[in-house]
Amino acid sequence: MAFALAPEALDAGYRLIAHDTVGSTSTDALERLRSGEQGPLWVASSHQTQGRGRRGSSWRTEPGNLAASLALNTDADPAGIATLGFVAGVALAQALERCCQAGAAFRLKWPNDMLADGAKLAGILLETESLPSTRAVVIGIGVNVVHAPEGLPYPTASLRSLGHSVTAEELFAALSAEWVRSVQLWDQGRGFGSIRELWLARASGLGGPVSIRSGSSVISGTFQTIDQHGQLVLRTEEGAVRTISAGEVYFGSAASARREAVA
Repeated sequence: MAFALAPEALDAGYRLIAHDTVGSTSTDALERLRSGEQGPLWVASSHQTQGRGRRGSSWRTEPGNLAASLALNTDADPAGIATLGFVAGVALAQALERCCQAGAAFRLKWPNDMLADGAKLAGILLETESLPSTRAVVIGIGVNVVHAPEGLPYPTASLRSLGHSVTAEELFAALSAEWVRSVQLWDQGRGFGSIRELWLARASGLGGPVSIRSGSSVISGTFQTIDQHGQLVLRTEEGAVRTISAGEVYFGSAASARREAVA
């Protein structure tokens, strides 16, 4: 089965470049925007050798997994662009729910991970760059479809290990359709309130303990919500409300361990 866009994506004017193997779908997508190609354009592959995650980490896509990056040109304001990662999270969650068995529980971990049974299943990376006449945005999505990486400091899972018999191509088609629905709801940032509600309905750790590490400092408290800009809102043990825009996130028992480690 080859990669293909869903009818909804074709009707909305999306295009697709598919590779058997690629260094990085996001690098390919960004280079195409730099060269003057216009989005919306998907770049997809089931084998990626030089993918990247947050803070320069690597993300290897073994054969059979999904690497997909969406190249966009937008005139949305920077605050609105920053919320596109949540749009991608909602679209991916809905695509997984559509492709997998009823009752499958997929949870969104702030700001950009997808969990299944507490293990990392997918990651999302949002990159932006100013070009002469537009703002380029690339949203990279990597999903462990048949292989989960080993030797990482956190648990990982694949759809296959969870008993779901879906292919990368099937998941991509569903994702391309769900993205169209989600981004229309987002409406250049004006509809982020609706996206926020859908994201919170699938949020991991909501209402429980959370610790955020940024550099050498750690802030701990209870995960209250995300605000209208997508920032994490926590309440400290002293009752203060803090908003966090970035950092390494630990929930549940991991949050307690992180708090004790720096006490």
